[in-house]
Amino acid sequence: MVDLNIQISPPFDPFSEFGGTGNKEYVHIRIQQRNGKKSLTTVQGLRHDLSYEKILKSLKDFCCNGNVVKDKELGKIIQLQGDQRKNVSQFLVNSGIVKKDQIKIHGF
Repeated sequence: MVDLNIQISPPFDPFSEFGGTGNKEYVHIRIQQRNGKKSLTTVQGLRHDLSYEKILKSLKDFCCNGNVVKDKELGKIIQLQGDQRKNVSQFLVNSGIVKKDQIKIHGF
């Protein structure tokens, strides 16, 4: 009988950054395709103590319309017309709301 001394590393969870176990809070910026060329940019994960209406008013300087939607599971979400992912991420970093490494940009 051969005695093997093998150590097995703990399993790696590739989705651990998306929920629960991570210690970082991420701001998710997503794009959703509507119909034809139309698209919708959503921003979720901002701190609850921020004024979403003031942030939305500042984001409207990018020549787009938007609104704040309240979701039971996800909290408040900012929706903007068009593909505003780069503009929103630059605005959030430049205004000091979040750090660059706390932003996750999703989409095609």
